[in-house]
Amino acid sequence: MAGAASAQAAAPIPELVQKNGKYALIVDGAPFLVLGGQANNSSNYEATLPKVWPAIRDMHANTLTMPVAWEQIEPVEGKFDFSFVDTLVKQARENNVRLVILWFATWKNTGPSYAPTWVKTDNKRFPRLTNKDGTTSYALSPLYDTTREADKKAYVELVKHIKAIDGDQHTVIMLQPENETGVYGAARDYSKKADALMAKPVPAALLKKYNKKPGDWNTVFGKDADEYFHAWSIATYIDDIVAAGDAVYPLPTYVNAALKDPLNPDQPAGSYASGGPVYSVIDVWKAAAPHIELLAPDLYTPTSQSYEKTLELYARPDNALYVAESGNSPVYARYIFSALGRQGIGFDPFGFDYTGYSNHPLGTTKTDIEMVKPFATVYKLFEGMDREWAKLSYESQVWGVSEPDDHSDQALDLGAKWNATVSYREWQFGLRKWDPENKNGYPEGSDVPSGGVVVAKLSDSEFLVAGMNARITFGAGKENAKKGMLLDRVEEGHFEGGKWVFERVWNGDQTDYGLNFTGQPVILKVRLATYEQ
Repeated sequence: MAGAASAQAAAPIPELVQKNGKYALIVDGAPFLVLGGQANNSSNYEATLPKVWPAIRDMHANTLTMPVAWEQIEPVEGKFDFSFVDTLVKQARENNVRLVILWFATWKNTGPSYAPTWVKTDNKRFPRLTNKDGTTSYALSPLYDTTREADKKAYVELVKHIKAIDGDQHTVIMLQPENETGVYGAARDYSKKADALMAKPVPAALLKKYNKKPGDWNTVFGKDADEYFHAWSIATYIDDIVAAGDAVYPLPTYVNAALKDPLNPDQPAGSYASGGPVYSVIDVWKAAAPHIELLAPDLYTPTSQSYEKTLELYARPDNALYVAESGNSPVYARYIFSALGRQGIGFDPFGFDYTGYSNHPLGTTKTDIEMVKPFATVYKLFEGMDREWAKLSYESQVWGVSEPDDHSDQALDLGAKWNATVSYREWQFGLRKWDPENKNGYPEGSDVPSGGVVVAKLSDSEFLVAGMNARITFGAGKENAKKGMLLDRVEEGHFEGGKWVFERVWNGDQTDYGLNFTGQPVILKVRLATYEQ
């Protein structure tokens, strides 16, 4: 035990690393896949934790995401209370899960509701922004040093405390500074101070990012000027806070986005959280906030076209994909496959505790184990190979798809030698062409999309494959097009201690009609081969 503790203590601080446009969250020296569960907003108290841990265990999650509120740790200015943080970290270790801590401060769902009373009731010292019609907004303005410095002081004290109690164990693996920044009902702050800043030259870093010539905000960015200015203001505000925290203990940080409709790029600023890290201002945030490791979407639109488009927009060579929040209805569980297929470093759906709260219609009406089951089934599939998957995602190639709303087939291009087709609503035995009129119907429960498949490359002809409620059929790519193709060996197994443990070989009925995954967690190691025709 002493040796193990010493090795853990010697492990480096968690970090986000990048190589050739691929990312890995490194925890204790190795890639780590976040199989997360985010508790409800008001579950951040010691008395509530007994209702949190059972849900996280039932979910098979390896990470709990939990808010820590500014009002909670600094109810009186200058006097800090970290008793909840101490309890949270202690109990996380007892439950063998990691932690992502959310800092609810200047912004939480764009508002200051989690700021201390001495902040949110003092509009002279901590001004709110001004709406275009001259009225006062509900949201705090990012343009005032007094607000930023007060927030920064509290955040730094939190980071100091995390380092003091966890710097040698790394229970806390990431921090989210603020939550769903931006403002509804306005594109930016329209105060006299804001107008004066808008008339000044656009910062050089932003000009370089957009390859623009110098000028004031309106001259350079035209119709986008208001939102770009507000995004820059918020991003630099938070970056300054994060930089101060990094100087103490540089845990990976991310900010999350209350989304703009990915299928409606002309949606007007203010009808969504203007200034937050929505897809249309990712480049602004990247230029303004170099200390923030990644920008992450909060996904509460269940339709496959919208969900997949958002994943596409945030999975960039300069931005690791991390689903910071997602709905907890059963239909959302399938998107874990798509997120991981896009080399996502983690998935973190919202509302997982047994406190009885439901955010329907964004999530399910269930607040008990029935809420957890769809996610638990998928997480159980990955829990034994979370480290191995994270390593393959970073060092090799991975693919993944989730069942579309229309249940249509999906093609996977696995390179020059191989390809694959993923199909849904299939029986385990037989081919669709045998039953063109669909007299046999569909498998029970398959009317609601729930399937998905992930594939990881082990070698040129060997793949790790896992899935749920789907069929994958491998085929020959261009390089093998004139050859006969076969499944040389299909092993079912699992991982223990990073090693593949063989259980049985699939053959005959189990392979003649593609590889069929049901609702039971199954991992396959598939070796493909060819023969001369």
